Amino acid sequence: MSEFPRTTLSVTAQVVYPDFRLDVNLNESLDGTVGLFGPSGSGKSTLLRVIAGLEPLATGTIGLGDERWQDSAVRRNVPPHRRPVGYVFQRARLFSHLSVEGNLDYAHSRGSRASDIRAKEEVIAAMNLGSLLARDVDGLSGGETQRVALARTLVSGPKLLLLDEPLAALDVCAKDDIFPYLEALPARFGIPSLFVSHSVHEMARLAEKVIALDEGCVTAVGSAAEILGGALHAGHALPFEPVSILNVTVSGHLPDLRLTQVLFGDQQLTVPEMSTVAKGDQARLSVSAADVVIATSHPENLSVRNVLSGTVGQIIDMPGSAFAMVTVDVGGTPLKARITREAVRDLGLEREGPVYALIKTAVFDHRG
Repeated sequence: MSEFPRTTLSVTAQVVYPDFRLDVNLNESLDGTVGLFGPSGSGKSTLLRVIAGLEPLATGTIGLGDERWQDSAVRRNVPPHRRPVGYVFQRARLFSHLSVEGNLDYAHSRGSRASDIRAKEEVIAAMNLGSLLARDVDGLSGGETQRVALARTLVSGPKLLLLDEPLAALDVCAKDDIFPYLEALPARFGIPSLFVSHSVHEMARLAEKVIALDEGCVTAVGSAAEILGGALHAGHALPFEPVSILNVTVSGHLPDLRLTQVLFGDQQLTVPEMSTVAKGDQARLSVSAADVVIATSHPENLSVRNVLSGTVGQIIDMPGSAFAMVTVDVGGTPLKARITREAVRDLGLEREGPVYALIKTAVFDHRG
């Protein structure tokens, strides 16, 4: 396992089209997977293309660490094939006339680590492709295809991965298959990633830091918990359902019931079976604010199994709606609940008042 180096991405760039303008000023340390999040048309994919050198109209400066790939002031513009960037698209774009191994060999021969045969073998093992090497790519499943696309990118020896909605074309089962590979990328290979997705839960599961974009501009940068929980948008209408991120420890499995038990602080939760994690492992759970129910007394005889005790933090009315966002402090971690203003009034909710937060088991995502 590689130790992950912090690398600074510097982008001060503009792209102007008749109906859209991207104007980004970023200087961010990339540590693990960094999310690019925002509504459709906000400029996420355009920004990836600018970094990769695929936007001919882009002006400004782009660099990674001490490397400068573009500087319009001195007419410097490193062409895309010479930038150490690995780009994984929504559609895999594999070479259909080559086998799985042929696709890997082609990328390996053209990459910056072409002499490092062990790197190719490591990627094949990490992506679990040994049994697929002789297969035609047209016969692969969606999840297998994206694993090969990731592997092909990795064997070229990139210093930065650009993941442009790599899960969007996959069904639920295929996503479940590829998630563990995406989660393991930064630690296994020591390569930072920029990950684009429209899914709040995908972003919560994979990203440590999130860069929010809207209308071609960066609107916020912060931890996944801050951005996806709406902490940096307090009092404003959000274009997504806020989620809370809970870091837990696996305490056991109930195989007959296909469930896993985890500890959140000293409180136990039961979640759908997480077969890839063992007792004692750390996991990351995300839960939507709309799937949290508030009670002022301990509930009995309910189908909801997960009940956390905490105290009320913020209560913020959501503009233009009947709802309020209530933050429950559970052992120092904020848990968001979207409930009606009427419920806030009738329950008599006040800051620092004791409450119980009820969470449906089915809403949990996980990362082992």
